[in-house]
Amino acid sequence: MTGIVRIERLEIGDGGLVATLVADLPQWFARPEANAAYVAAAATMTNYVAVTPDGARVGVALVARPFPTSADVHLLAIARSWHRRGVGTAMLTAVEADLRAEGVRILTVKTLGPSDPDENYRHTRLFYQARGFVPVEELTGLWGDTPCLLMAKPLN
Repeated sequence: MTGIVRIERLEIGDGGLVATLVADLPQWFARPEANAAYVAAAATMTNYVAVTPDGARVGVALVARPFPTSADVHLLAIARSWHRRGVGTAMLTAVEADLRAEGVRILTVKTLGPSDPDENYRHTRLFYQARGFVPVEELTGLWGDTPCLLMAKPLN
């Protein structure tokens, strides 16, 4: 148990949980085609699920492993009613501990770039920065017209 939730690692996850969580967060997940891709990714990536003491699943992280020494937080979604309660931090802590044990040296995440003034994503960037991620590059063209910020955190 980590704080108020325990984090479970699943090698193949539950697309239904992903669908439920992204539907609860339209400020971040408003593109149906992207949401469908997240649901599909749950079956191909390692899933970390935040579970409350009463068994409710309130968060999910999907982690991709493009190379043996790197990993990417493909998705981190926490039920709106559980925001700002330490669930995201607990999930990243569990992810990072497992990855370090597996020899991963760098963890990345992609999020909406700062050239887009969206306030929700400003908070997302601040969340990752507070947990040790640093901005690497704002990419254009990766997500069509949407600016993508690549952030990274060394795990050594």
